[in-house]
Amino acid sequence: MTNTALLPNFYFGCIQYFCKILQYENIIIEQYESFPKQTYRNRCDIAGSNGKISLIVPVVKARTVNTLFKDVKISYDEDWQTQHLRSIKSCYQSSPFFEYYIDDIEIFFKKKYEYLSEFNLEICKTICDLIEIDFNPKLSDDFEKYSKGFEEDDYRFGISSKKSKKEIDSKFIEKEYYQVFSERQGFMPNISILDCLFNLGPETATYLRSCIA
Repeated sequence: MTNTALLPNFYFGCIQYFCKILQYENIIIEQYESFPKQTYRNRCDIAGSNGKISLIVPVVKARTVNTLFKDVKISYDEDWQTQHLRSIKSCYQSSPFFEYYIDDIEIFFKKKYEYLSEFNLEICKTICDLIEIDFNPKLSDDFEKYSKGFEEDDYRFGISSKKSKKEIDSKFIEKEYYQVFSERQGFMPNISILDCLFNLGPETATYLRSCIA
């Protein structure tokens, strides 16, 4: 089982997340967890001129406290799709590979998905296709089943924007690369894969491999 990783289901996942997809031969995507709020499951961070910008996908308020992730529905009460796309274009329109990839990304803001899990998976598959890495995940069929025996390769709660020192990932060593606002803001680490995609283009997969310890 050492070549199997347990991953959460992220919205335009961070760099660390995609390093795991590259690093492991087998990926299991968790869908039976109770939906945790304020995580990358329905948000991503991109690099703006004044610092990080968080893009949050609103979800329908659950009727029960412990709603399973697979049952979480996306809310369209507000036009977040237009807002997210506008922010992405504003942040990356001057990046080297913006014109090359934006059409593939824009699709996700023109179509309405019912479930967050389906939306995130389709995004992840598209990103992997664009950077030419394999992504053939298995979806979990139970939560507790994977709680033992995968301790070192269980990243369901270890990839976070607010990780503590205890959650430092020894298998991930991020290296700096060119970002649009680097001179003004400095390097912004471990943000959305969108940042790599628009700035590094075809070299994204090579960069990700260089971050795997």
